[in-house]
Amino acid sequence: MGSDWIGLVFWLLIGASVVLFVIGLFEKSWKTLLISGTAQILPALYFLGNENWLKAFSLVPLITFMIAYYIRRKTSEPIL
Repeated sequence: MGSDWIGLVFWLLIGASVVLFVIGLFEKSWKTLLISGTAQILPALYFLGNENWLKAFSLVPLITFMIAYYIRRKTSEPIL
């Protein structure tokens, strides 16, 4: 029963991060992309433990963080 809840939490994090990623790209909001990348960290750590090609999914949060950094630099909006 405990592993069912862990799977549910992982899928909710993945779903929320995908929705936030799409919203962040359309609105060009680096803050939304930052939250999306943060939500992707826990599932990415899970995929990092694999020994096959699924290990590549652990790079998705890094890509999201790089896009957020690029958008922040492009708009030159202050952090605080």
